[in-house]
Amino acid sequence: MDHQLDYLQKQIDQLDQQIADNNKLLQDPTLKDLASTEIASLTDQKQTLLQALTELKNSLDQKQNSPTSDYDNSPATIEIKGAAGGDEAKIFAQDLQEMYTRFANSLGFKVESIDDGIIKISGKANPPWKFGPYATFKYEAGVHRVQRVPKTESQGRIHTSTATVAVLPQIKPSEVVLKESDLEWQFSRAGGPGGQNVNKVSTAVRLTYKPTGEVISVREERYQQRNRDIALELLRQRLWQREQDEKQKQLETTRSQAVGSGQRAEKIRTYNFPQNRVTDHRLNQSWHDLDLVIQGKLDKIITTLHQQSLES
Repeated sequence: MDHQLDYLQKQIDQLDQQIADNNKLLQDPTLKDLASTEIASLTDQKQTLLQALTELKNSLDQKQNSPTSDYDNSPATIEIKGAAGGDEAKIFAQDLQEMYTRFANSLGFKVESIDDGIIKISGKANPPWKFGPYATFKYEAGVHRVQRVPKTESQGRIHTSTATVAVLPQIKPSEVVLKESDLEWQFSRAGGPGGQNVNKVSTAVRLTYKPTGEVISVREERYQQRNRDIALELLRQRLWQREQDEKQKQLETTRSQAVGSGQRAEKIRTYNFPQNRVTDHRLNQSWHDLDLVIQGKLDKIITTLHQQSLES
């Protein structure tokens, strides 16, 4: 995040120079009023950046070796995508989304559908569950594998498919600073359900982050501004995750692998339907109640993951 500190400081320095330039114009009666207005505006901008700089410095000062511990009570955004396995992988991804939704609802969290394959978990859980939204789901990040006979399989053969899960905390704008010049926006009609509004107004947004080529599309909400806000939030989360992944590589030699890194490339769990068995490969442990797990009974697995993390 040092580059973000440098960027904010450069912006503040530029504002200081502009304020100084306008102060010189106060001596000119014809420009005095215009200069005063400009100074007030520039001063407000400077205060906003100073606040962001202070928050960012405080955040850096409070960082611990574990890059996610500060976010445990944060809302969590879960992105689920079908990977290997074609249509069956997409169906499995939907099953995982429903599993997480049921589990979150059972705990008392608020669940919002952000876009296809993306849900946001927020709020506080009902006692006695003690984990916040991000802490609850952070160990679900990785590759999930399913073994079962697809409904479309006529010969009863077992297929293996995979889905990837990313779990990201809510990131403050001061933690990941975005330059407007790096953002490219496109707008279109959302289409589909939602009434006449989505057919007449360009509410769907497509955001491209030029430095990395990252593309985010959001069309779930009825209002363009809300979809813009969601796109920016998702972008900050993904850029934050990229930085955490880089830190993770540096910590690999000293950190225990008992619970795993939470990176999306890591295979973490297998759901074997013919044997009604779910196996968590980080724990090297299996449960023979897959039928309940897929319905949202995840508490045993997640509690065990947290216990193992504390012991490691």
